[in-house]
Amino acid sequence: MSYAEFRSKLAAESEEEYREFSMKGIPSDRPFVGVRIPKIRKIVTELPSEDKEMILGTAPIAIEEVLARGMVIAGMQYSKMLEYFDSQIDYIDNWCTCDIFCSALRSATKKHKEDFLTRKVEKLLLDKREFAVRAGIVLLKTGYVEFDYLFMIFDRVERLAGREEYYIKMALAWLVAECFIKYPDETLGFLQATKLPKWTYNKAISKICDSFRVTPGQKNILRALRK
Repeated sequence: MSYAEFRSKLAAESEEEYREFSMKGIPSDRPFVGVRIPKIRKIVTELPSEDKEMILGTAPIAIEEVLARGMVIAGMQYSKMLEYFDSQIDYIDNWCTCDIFCSALRSATKKHKEDFLTRKVEKLLLDKREFAVRAGIVLLKTGYVEFDYLFMIFDRVERLAGREEYYIKMALAWLVAECFIKYPDETLGFLQATKLPKWTYNKAISKICDSFRVTPGQKNILRALRK
């Protein structure tokens, strides 16, 4: 298959209404074809290995091409995935391609948590680019919200408190909320002591209170902590 044929496969699954909907919710300079995520995933799954290699060797243009490329990389063996990981981060310019790629990596990285944390996640958290940092935060959320990593996460959240970019602040709030849902006592202690800026702090509390996994009593305590 040529890359043009791959693009034709995506175009055959496009829906104009979904394309318009996606364009409203995903800020990006890239064009949209209008293909739903499950359909992109199905196309990628059915590709033979040589066609997957072809995708990795061609610069993506549309949002759906970036998503497909990320799915190919996330489906690789860990060592092979590492070879292409940085190049995928370079193509990410919005929350959708960021979060879907990071979530898809859970299977490839679950047996290599320490190595992946050191080699990739920690470097992303130090990056100057908004969506590279967001990727690092989302990877913490999807793969590291466990007791052994909890206080490391709190430390990294504090280190990123000065970042003003919207999608970094939202990801931090989302990460803290997930920590509270799984470890409420420890995360409550963090919230009581943290120096997070008002916006991020209150957004984290708001996201926690939106969860059905948090009790009414816990929500009352959190609401009283709002700045």
